Amino acid sequence: MTAQTPTMKGADQPLRGIALICLAVLLFASHDALSKYLSGFYAIVMVVWARYVVHTLLMLVVFVPRTGLSAIVRTRRPLLQLARALCLIGTSLLFTTGLRYIPLAEATAVNFLAPLLVTALSVPLLGERVTRGQWLAVTAGFIGVLIVIRPGGALFTPAILLPLGSAFCFGCYQLLTRKLSATDSPTTSNFLTGIFNSLIMTALVPFFWTLPSFTHGLFMVGLGTCGMLGHLLLTSAFKHAAPAMLAPFSYGQILFAGMFGYLIFDHAPDIYGVVGISIICLSGLAVAWVQRRR
Repeated sequence: MTAQTPTMKGADQPLRGIALICLAVLLFASHDALSKYLSGFYAIVMVVWARYVVHTLLMLVVFVPRTGLSAIVRTRRPLLQLARALCLIGTSLLFTTGLRYIPLAEATAVNFLAPLLVTALSVPLLGERVTRGQWLAVTAGFIGVLIVIRPGGALFTPAILLPLGSAFCFGCYQLLTRKLSATDSPTTSNFLTGIFNSLIMTALVPFFWTLPSFTHGLFMVGLGTCGMLGHLLLTSAFKHAAPAMLAPFSYGQILFAGMFGYLIFDHAPDIYGVVGISIICLSGLAVAWVQRRR
């Protein structure tokens, strides 16, 4: 799971916004660490099912009593909402499968190609204008990925296609989110995504079901809770500070992923990984900076 910039105007409490986004990306990194751990014991379908079911149940508890079910599910573009949900479930399945084979920090960094892919795809799909500086940043980001996976290195296996595919799906998800923001609220979009994906995964999970232990059951609840709370905190952060100010802090997720990778899975990126991850982060920041100036 990767931090996504909501389409919101910032307010005038930047320190609170920074604190909220730092906590949000910590929760997202915790979500990914739990996904990686649980995928070593259970089928990927079961792990992803737990993530969406808990997410949806929490949204039912938090939002429905305040807004009513009919208000929260009302959408003017149901097919686009379904497409958005399918993009996110593709992201979840590919990324979680990739975590079985790719270290946490490197997989997270590759998934952060999504904002760069959004920039590239916004030209043919949304008709937006991309500057030369943004194209240079996108190119640099892909170079960063090549350094991380470096042909001939330990990560240069077919498994690297999984986080790359996840980044592509997440980029499409962000584009659809941007398109839907003109007609549907973030709460509606997130709830419908949870409902659609919970139904899809519930139809599949009986074929992969293994009864989890009590501890692993708690981890699965924690998995969905981290994802849900992360999205709530992220949305709240962008109510308190401008997106351009908060964008650099979203890359803290890679640092937290590296920390969890070392503490839980005994893996630390090598020098090539550090250089490649740094280039990916700088490329994403450059795109955000150019957009801010425009």
